[in-house]
Amino acid sequence: MNFSRTQVELLLQICESAGEQILKFYKTENLEIENKADDSPVTLADKAGNDVIEKALAEFFPHIFIVSEENAQSHTGLKSSDETFFLVDPLDGTREFINKRDQFTVNIGVIHKGQPVAGVVHAPALSESFVAFDEGAFKIIDGAWEKISVRDVPEAGLTAVVSKNHLDEKTVEYISQFTVAERKSYGSSLKFCRVAEGSADIYPRFGRTMEWDTAAAHAVLLKAGGSMVEPGGSAFVYGKDGLDNPRGFIASGSVNLT
Repeated sequence: MNFSRTQVELLLQICESAGEQILKFYKTENLEIENKADDSPVTLADKAGNDVIEKALAEFFPHIFIVSEENAQSHTGLKSSDETFFLVDPLDGTREFINKRDQFTVNIGVIHKGQPVAGVVHAPALSESFVAFDEGAFKIIDGAWEKISVRDVPEAGLTAVVSKNHLDEKTVEYISQFTVAERKSYGSSLKFCRVAEGSADIYPRFGRTMEWDTAAAHAVLLKAGGSMVEPGGSAFVYGKDGLDNPRGFIASGSVNLT
């Protein structure tokens, strides 16, 4: 399946519109916070962003099924005949958002036959976006598109990006096998994008995530020349029963993982 630049530009506009709604809540002093069944936080901003995205996707792409984190009904609606579908995380990095840190993102990924083929990651508080489609991966600042790619690992050692909220001993142990010159902490799906743009080299994550957490940024990484596998090297696929990534992943640029 081909997703054109015109179609990806439309997805970007949708993410930007959702981001505008999210920023209205970001600037408020008293933010209402609820806890979902898995004890993760959710805010009115998550829901407002989701409303914008689902409405627009349904209008412009009526034949593509939408799976969104904030629409529980969609989690069980995917059929085996849905070769192509959207995975939406309207506000990734909710803890960053709640704590008034700017590393949260709006995400739309396009999945075809189990693989991400296009995606948009928009960071509204940073005014930067990343997009991926057949022509490659691009970083967008102030409307200017710059093609990005993963870098060769520097001789001094690689830069590892890790989660601010989910760094564990297994992750520390894993990256210790490499020559690491620097370790950086980021929130949300921006960790993938830092590898894709060549400012970092590897992002390991152990433990369960959900498919909407990774889809859009995985597309950016792939189109920038990077890769993502399960721990142990198995292929990373989408549309799994439960829509979760139970084992974690290793996202990398030019790092030799074998």
